[in-house]
Amino acid sequence: MIKFRENPFFLSEEQVEWVNRTYEAMELDERIGQLFCPIVFTKDENELKELVKKRHIGGMLYREGNAEEIRRSHKILQEASKIPLLIASNLESGGNGSAVEGTYFGREMLVAATQDVEKAYQLGKVSCKEGAALGVNWSFAPVVDLDKNYHNPITNVRTFGDDLETVISMGKAYVKAAKEAGVATSVKHFPGDGIDERDQHLVTSVNSLSCEEWDASYGKIYKEMIEAGTLTVMAGHIAMPAYEVFFNREECRKSIPATLSKNLLISLLRNKLGFNGLITTDATPMVGFSSAMDRATAVPLSIENGCDVFLFNRNIDEDYAYMHEGYKNKILSEERLEEAVKRILATKAAMGLPEKQKAGTLVPEVDALKVLKCEEHDNWARECADQGVTLVKDTQDLLPLQASKHKRVLLEMMGEFASTDRVFEVFDKKLTAEGFEVTRYIPEGFEVMRETVAGFKDKYDLIMYVGNVETASNKTVSRLNWHTMFGLGNNMPWMVNEMPVLFVSVGNPYHLLDASMIKTYINGYCNSEYVIDAVVEKILGRSEFKGVSPIDPFCGREDLNY
Repeated sequence: MIKFRENPFFLSEEQVEWVNRTYEAMELDERIGQLFCPIVFTKDENELKELVKKRHIGGMLYREGNAEEIRRSHKILQEASKIPLLIASNLESGGNGSAVEGTYFGREMLVAATQDVEKAYQLGKVSCKEGAALGVNWSFAPVVDLDKNYHNPITNVRTFGDDLETVISMGKAYVKAAKEAGVATSVKHFPGDGIDERDQHLVTSVNSLSCEEWDASYGKIYKEMIEAGTLTVMAGHIAMPAYEVFFNREECRKSIPATLSKNLLISLLRNKLGFNGLITTDATPMVGFSSAMDRATAVPLSIENGCDVFLFNRNIDEDYAYMHEGYKNKILSEERLEEAVKRILATKAAMGLPEKQKAGTLVPEVDALKVLKCEEHDNWARECADQGVTLVKDTQDLLPLQASKHKRVLLEMMGEFASTDRVFEVFDKKLTAEGFEVTRYIPEGFEVMRETVAGFKDKYDLIMYVGNVETASNKTVSRLNWHTMFGLGNNMPWMVNEMPVLFVSVGNPYHLLDASMIKTYINGYCNSEYVIDAVVEKILGRSEFKGVSPIDPFCGREDLNY
């Protein structure tokens, strides 16, 4: 039962009438089309028009790209669509989630390290204001997971950490800022990631908390986000056996992802927590969804069991046919189809999209792009980096560095990502400008066995590791991988008692697990230029370290802190 006039919709009489009138005027193909939010790759005008006219999609998402190209494509799509579209983007870290020219404000964990809720508000403001300039009206953020398992490779720096109150206060601040920018939020990933060490992209992961533990943690988070007025919630491909058993009163032998679980979506999220808004699946090509059952059943069952939007596709034509067949075969009931489509329409009405469609303002004109990386956003991002970069330990009293004392630097990049060369070049440029002589580590072979310890020490004054291990899907672990075997060569930190060694992580904050022998360790949480600037200023002693770790960087182990 949809409560149109209550939280989070608060629709007027005219808006409720629009929802009902629009639904009644739709053909079956159009109603089923509204359920789909595909990821779109083409920017060809004819193909875009064909997509909305043939499939009647309810929403879509582009990966980040050139701002003007994406803005223009959004405009084509909106103008071609009879019903205004939900235009989504992963606005977790700034406007760069939509436009490559946007502000990379910082990962959520960097924001949490500032201990300043205003910075979470600014994250939401920058992300959604810049996204809105391209026509984005739906943010797949904030991430309100608790990073309770340091082995988890996908939550990590995408979260506000492991402290419940921090996640709540900062999540609510993001939601508030998004509302002010006219963008709907989709808090994620219900029922909560960060307990399992596995990635739901690769397997149906499990939130293994008891009902009581969940109520006191994730349950409290989602209750607060609901009360804060988030219009949508993203269901993850995450099972929760405790509540499956609680609602079914029988043993749960199979991991059922929330995206297919009536117990979790209807009994828990709708009935127990009282969420009245829209529920979207997470990306359905992910293995956590696809491996749960055959796709022909899963596509319609995800809607029947409580989701309102079906996110992304393996093949949109096939998935569209599966949804039709599921409706025809009674897997998807008429009641649930109507409820899901009306919730989608109510979400659009609550955002004022029909009015914007009439006024021709669903997608701003090109001048709106001036907000991308504007002076205010640039300043806020610099402040966030300055306040968030964290000195975890310096038990050798190495800092501050001095070019006169640590002139010859061997800089070793850890992590093989597209950003690695960029990160090295920025560090290299900044350190060189300060009078350091930087040599990039080049992997060597067994010929290095001819080198002596004394000879190595004669060549360098400082060994500096930069951990650029990004949080990314489809990686089973987020750890350090050394090039050389058992200390042969100069990649592994065998030299920590021979000379000064510094580790700076601009990704995973848990690298001390693999590099506990390094006595000076810094967490930057992301590899933005703002963070690299702040790190250099701080290691040179020109700026104090202000960040406070939002997680335990010692992974609960005393031996990592010496």
